[in-house]
Amino acid sequence: MSYWLDTTKPFASGAPGGPHGTTDVAVVGAGFTGLSAALALAKKGAKVVVLEADRVAGAASGRNGGMCNNGFAQDYAGMVGKLGRERANMLYRAFDAGVDKVESIIAAEGIDCHFARVGKLKLAAKPEHYDRIVRSQELLAREVDPETRLVPRSDMRGEIGSDHYFGGMLYEKGANMHMGEFGQGLAEAAARHGVLIHEYNPVIGMKRLAGQAHELKTPQGTVRASQVLLATGTSAVGPLGWFRRRIVPIGAFLIATEPLPVDLLDRLTPHRRNTTDTRNFVSYFRTSPDNRIIFGGRARFSGRSDAASDAKSGVILRQSMVSVFPELADARIDYCWGGMVDMTRDRLPRAGERDGLFYSMGYSGHGTHMATYMGAIMAEVLDGRADLNPWRDFDWPAIPGHFGKPWFLPFVGAYYRYQDLVK
Repeated sequence: MSYWLDTTKPFASGAPGGPHGTTDVAVVGAGFTGLSAALALAKKGAKVVVLEADRVAGAASGRNGGMCNNGFAQDYAGMVGKLGRERANMLYRAFDAGVDKVESIIAAEGIDCHFARVGKLKLAAKPEHYDRIVRSQELLAREVDPETRLVPRSDMRGEIGSDHYFGGMLYEKGANMHMGEFGQGLAEAAARHGVLIHEYNPVIGMKRLAGQAHELKTPQGTVRASQVLLATGTSAVGPLGWFRRRIVPIGAFLIATEPLPVDLLDRLTPHRRNTTDTRNFVSYFRTSPDNRIIFGGRARFSGRSDAASDAKSGVILRQSMVSVFPELADARIDYCWGGMVDMTRDRLPRAGERDGLFYSMGYSGHGTHMATYMGAIMAEVLDGRADLNPWRDFDWPAIPGHFGKPWFLPFVGAYYRYQDLVK
């Protein structure tokens, strides 16, 4: 069980039964993308139905690491080299806008989810990694984000109670919050504005009608929608084969300690930053509102998340946590869970329209803020403002040899483990 879902009251305003009749927009998926889009569309006066295969925010939105960070997961200098300075900066500003959008929705809808701008700390796992961070930060501060600064190894004790890393970079705009409370609050806000949210109604059939209209079928009913937005991420349910060939579902795993003494947390993470490192088998951690350390990472390259897989990963994560924080060797682990990250080949999201279906997905670890932001953006796209979509000019070819089940993940994991050893 995810800590976020276990410590949140369940959504109480769901629509009974299944969908029926007609609607302006049907949104498939009640994660952050779908709920943000539904809320924005309802505020525009649209009649909106949300169809969710499970519970509200029950998949990636409620099973992640709890971070709402600006900036790329990739090296900024590398992104400039790949995309060009103008395009890289446009995307970087969109990521900034995502954090701002989360904050503005929380304020406008009165969502109590412990949102705080704590900053993100990116830590060098090796000395040569810090050299790359220095070069990237100089370019980043000059071009697009002056609210970053270097933390040399000599100053690390002011940021983290560990000698495990070799310096880092602080992104001042990063934030965190309680993911479960945000998801439920977003759903309640959408319901207050008239959105009908049908939980446990997976889409099992979809038929195109005239123009962009579709008929969507669930086990409990059928609805006709003038427009459809797919906000499904790595969903294995429904007729979504074209999208599955372009997304690789990769397991991400987390553990949460027992509540810890405040004086211990003051030593380990004095500013309560969101923290991540530079390895391919990345580790990341933050504190929870009730004083736990939530420690996560790509402990194993796995295409599934179930009890057995989560348990194996939990053992690895505990070892990693103790290597960073030896003082936690005796800390009890209260939660261990996994979730699926919808990874694209270039680790950037995709959004647009295909065969009359609108979509936004493939957040590749940027999900909290980009999903929320893109939900609001897609509400504008459905209203005729395709120019606002930052991903409108990105092509999205299928991944060679990938037909929905990522058979190649063990080989990818072995490659990245080797890279972590030699680079």
